[in-house]
Amino acid sequence: MTSESKVNLNEPIWDLSKFQGRLRYYAWITDTRLTLTPTKTLYQYKDIVEYYSKNHSLPHGVTVPDYRRAQQATLSAFHPDTGVLQNVIGRMSFQVPGGMVLCGCMVTFYRSPAAVVFWQWTNQSFNAIVNYTNAPGSSNDTKKIMFAYVTATTSALVTALGLKAILAKSASALLQRFVPFAAVAAANAVNIPLMRQNEIIEGVTVYDENNKEVGKSKYAAVKGIVQVFISRLLIVTPCMSKYYIMEFIFRLLTVTPCMSKYYIMKFISRLLIVTPCMSQPENYLHDLH
Repeated sequence: MTSESKVNLNEPIWDLSKFQGRLRYYAWITDTRLTLTPTKTLYQYKDIVEYYSKNHSLPHGVTVPDYRRAQQATLSAFHPDTGVLQNVIGRMSFQVPGGMVLCGCMVTFYRSPAAVVFWQWTNQSFNAIVNYTNAPGSSNDTKKIMFAYVTATTSALVTALGLKAILAKSASALLQRFVPFAAVAAANAVNIPLMRQNEIIEGVTVYDENNKEVGKSKYAAVKGIVQVFISRLLIVTPCMSKYYIMEFIFRLLTVTPCMSKYYIMKFISRLLIVTPCMSQPENYLHDLH
């Protein structure tokens, strides 16, 4: 045991009562580089965390920075309720690379109905995996998730194909690239309430300022779901705004012989455009002190 093991390592690194603390904490456990951690190493990290939880001391030879690294990887990769290792695609740390590729494909391959159908279906399948992976242990209802998946995919396809048909005759190509955003918004409007329908029916547990349970509220559940839907739209708005500014720059580059001749160059260029739009600075905060 080291003298550092006397520190209460179960306490959060940052003050979670403040927005900045919560931002730094969730950026810490959703670091994209954690997806590269080998499975064997993840289980070793989990053993270190469980050892400290049981013995309130660090294993021999493990320092506080070592423990924090193990804690970070464990919080990122294992389900908080069941303790089961999550699949890589469904982890929050995979959202930037996964979303980067999907966004790049949805705004690149939009000209044909077949391409729209395929990439909207792929996007909703990705969302379904994320929902299934992160569902609470007590409500991991496969039937409910599949129903939400089918309805969300249908709504996304109807919105995408409908808008494509409307805008194809009267709108510019740049405006048509807003179709994926509208389709995803429509899917969220259907998917979120369906995934959290138990909260709407039964209500959510409400606590007072002393963290004492005072009952259940359906109003709080509905209010929370509406806020989640609105926040998901607002969160991607800056990203989409930055994307369309960079898309304008990209269109200027397409006049070059290399870009106009090779379609793969256009796709790679759009991925490079989407990457900084999805990768916010807070994703790379790693101050553990």
